[in-house]
Amino acid sequence: MSEKIGFIGLGIMGRGMVDNLMKAGFDVTVWNRTASRMAPFVERGASAAASPKAAAETCDIIIICVSDTPDVEAVILGEDGVIHGASAGDLVIDMSTINPVNTVEIARQLKAKGVSMLDAPISGGSEGAANGTLSIMIGGDEADVARANPYFEAMGSTITHVGEQGAGQTVKLANQILCVVNMLAASEALLFAQAGGVNLEKMLAAVTGGAAGSWMLANRGPQVISDYWEPGFSIDLQQKDLRLVLGAADKMGVPVIATALCFNLYRTLQAHGLGGDGNHSIIKALEAMAGIQARL
Repeated sequence: MSEKIGFIGLGIMGRGMVDNLMKAGFDVTVWNRTASRMAPFVERGASAAASPKAAAETCDIIIICVSDTPDVEAVILGEDGVIHGASAGDLVIDMSTINPVNTVEIARQLKAKGVSMLDAPISGGSEGAANGTLSIMIGGDEADVARANPYFEAMGSTITHVGEQGAGQTVKLANQILCVVNMLAASEALLFAQAGGVNLEKMLAAVTGGAAGSWMLANRGPQVISDYWEPGFSIDLQQKDLRLVLGAADKMGVPVIATALCFNLYRTLQAHGLGGDGNHSIIKALEAMAGIQARL
């Protein structure tokens, strides 16, 4: 018999994840700060909770997918947080991207109440959330990972237990380094091809499947040349993650030169009101320097 699932956070990622949990037949209770986002799921048979605490009171497993470290702390440790409704033996799964140090501290406070926690951040954009093909990188105890695996399988296709508590968040930040630097490289290549008079569709077809290929190039390159900027993952959220990367790298003494460059390019776009655009919009900063656009 499957356990009752509480899901907190119905943003661009969370909505797709809940949809796939419900399609898989799981009993889901939802909570979101903007209550109207719960209505479509309630119409399909989900329950609505009045607070994170209330969701924890009626569910065995609580999954969280919210924006930033303070948001996770609020929904777990706050006045109406999960910690006040959860019972010993429950499991909290945080699928947000937050500071690994805070993750370990939150887990410590939950453990004092007999509640386990996994940090299980995700990658794959809104497409992966909608299609159930997310990459999920998990930190925590092996037994808790095994318990959660049926729910992970409903939401993702690449599920990897990467280590102890906090390791999931560390791997996710490494993932974000790869995403932004790959997108910067794709942007430079597209502009170079445009300046050289090459058909951009043919350029993408020629290189995407080769050694230079990447997920960002294959999925975001066509959006760039089609002038499509809706966020699979917004610049504002990307910047939140890059601040975590830069802060952690500074403490560890690791050079993240290209990542810092991407952070500052994104900052210029935020200054021009583009923070809500997709993170592939980094090319717009380069286009402003070049005075040309890489479009069909």
